Amino acid sequence: MPYRLVDQEEQRTRDEHGRDPRRGKLPGRVARRGIAVLPTMFTLANLLCGFGSIFFASRVMAAGEAPLPFGWSPLTMAAAFVFLGLAMDGLDGRVAKLTDSVSDLGAQLDSMADMVTFGVAPAFMVVQLIGVRAPFVSEFQPGGNILFDRLAIVVACIYIACVALRLARFNIEASAHSGEASHSLFKGLPSPGAAGTVASLILLHQSFLVHYPPDHMLVRAAAVAMVFISLLAALAMVSRFRYVHLMNRYVRGRAPFGTVAKAVIIGLLLVVRLQETLAAGFVIYALSAPGAWVYRRAIRARRAPVKDHPRSEELP
Repeated sequence: MPYRLVDQEEQRTRDEHGRDPRRGKLPGRVARRGIAVLPTMFTLANLLCGFGSIFFASRVMAAGEAPLPFGWSPLTMAAAFVFLGLAMDGLDGRVAKLTDSVSDLGAQLDSMADMVTFGVAPAFMVVQLIGVRAPFVSEFQPGGNILFDRLAIVVACIYIACVALRLARFNIEASAHSGEASHSLFKGLPSPGAAGTVASLILLHQSFLVHYPPDHMLVRAAAVAMVFISLLAALAMVSRFRYVHLMNRYVRGRAPFGTVAKAVIIGLLLVVRLQETLAAGFVIYALSAPGAWVYRRAIRARRAPVKDHPRSEELP
C-alpha cells in the first residue's frame, strides 16, 4: 500500500511528537476514546433492573407454579427491581466522579436507562395492578370496566411521556450549567423520585393482600388510587416546583448530628416497617415541593400590607 505524500507546509505544522495541531490527533491514526468500565456497569445494571421489573410485572402466577423467593408476588418483585435500579442509578454517578470518568456518553446512557427503569417499568406496573384486559379498545369485556381501563392506559402513556420530557429537560439544564458547582435543587420531581413513589405504594398495596382478600374494598380502592397518583407524579415531573437534591444536600460532605440521628431513625423504621416507611418517605418527598410552595404563598399573603378600605369623609 503506497505511503501518503506529505507536503512541506503540513510537515512544518506538526510538533515534535508528530501530531498535527490543526487536527488534534496523530496523522493517519483514528482517535479512540475508552469507555469508563465501572460507572458504565452500574448504569447498565440500572437498565437491566428496569427490564427485570417489566418482566416480573408481566408474570401471572399459575396454579401449581413454584413460588417466587420470599413468597413475594410478581408485582412485589417488580417493585424490588425498581428500588435496585434506584441504588444503581445513585452509584453510577458517584463512581464516575470518584474515578474522574464523567462523560457525555455516560450521561446519555444514564438517561436511556432511567427511561426504562423509572419511566416504562412503573407505568407498566400500574397497568398490571389495575388488571387492564386486552384488547382494551373493545366495547365489551366480561368482568371489566372498559372506560377505566382506557383511562389507565392513557395515564400510563402520560407518565412515560412526562418522564421523557423530564429527562430531556434535565440533560439540557445540566449541560448548560456543567461548569458550576453541583446543584442542590431539582426543577420538577426527579424521575427516580416519581418511580419510587409509584413503586413504594404498589409495594404497600401488595402487603395488604397478606391480610385482606383481593376483592376487599381497601385493596380495590388502593389499586384505583394508583392511577390518579401516577398521574399526579407525572404532572409533578414537568412542573417547576423546586425539589431538594437529597444526596447533595444531606449526604455530601460532613453532616450535622441531627441529620445523622434522623438517618438512624429512618433506618430502624425501614427494618421494622419496610413497606410503610418507604411509602411514607417517597410520598412526603413528592409532596414537599408543592407543600413548601403553598406555605410560602401563605406567608407572603400574611406579610403583605393590608390596604385600608376607603372611608367616608367625616362631617365637620
